Amino acid sequence: MLGGMTASTLTRFWDACAASFDDEPDHGLTDPRVRAAWQRRMRGWLPTAPADVLDAGCGTGSLAALAAADGHRVTGVDLAPEMIAQARGKFAAAGLPGRFAVGDAADPPTGDARFDVVLCRHLLWTLPDPHAALAAWTARLRPGGRLVLIEGRWGRQDDPVTPYVPEAAGLPWPGGVPAADLARAVAPLTPRVEPLHDDADLWGRPVHDERYALIAR
Repeated sequence: MLGGMTASTLTRFWDACAASFDDEPDHGLTDPRVRAAWQRRMRGWLPTAPADVLDAGCGTGSLAALAAADGHRVTGVDLAPEMIAQARGKFAAAGLPGRFAVGDAADPPTGDARFDVVLCRHLLWTLPDPHAALAAWTARLRPGGRLVLIEGRWGRQDDPVTPYVPEAAGLPWPGGVPAADLARAVAPLTPRVEPLHDDADLWGRPVHDERYALIAR
């Protein structure tokens, strides 16, 4: 909890977003060019299938579906039940196997299970304690496993940050996280940063802020 920010606050916000979440090209991946761009990137970030992939903060399950379609065993976790419902429906419609749970993506309710990959896209900036989340995800990796973190710093560094909910005003990374800062935060894992902002196909349009994937082993 951060100030007035609670799990129920976050759940209400993201549940309300679920029905329209996939309207964004990089969320729904309904444009074949956008989908193909993400599929190419995912194949470069994930190990040879089949691997066990935990999608932390899976949202509507679009990236999880790409992984499952390539033969990976996917587990998705999200705090918002409506997001999980969308993800389950997406997997069912495509005939894909996958497991989903409603729970805190920062501390996924996966018990003693270990994974070859923890995948996370655009979640860290929403968390009250992103460093604790990184530690929790790292603890769920098998030896030789990897974090695949798709993140960014929204807007210019000197732009004022508007909290996505009023209670989020004091978040550590409210405007996203620069790649250099996240690389330091994943220590002692060894990170590799892959810029993504110059690939308009990923976003369905040109973007001008910092976007990247950080793969840490």
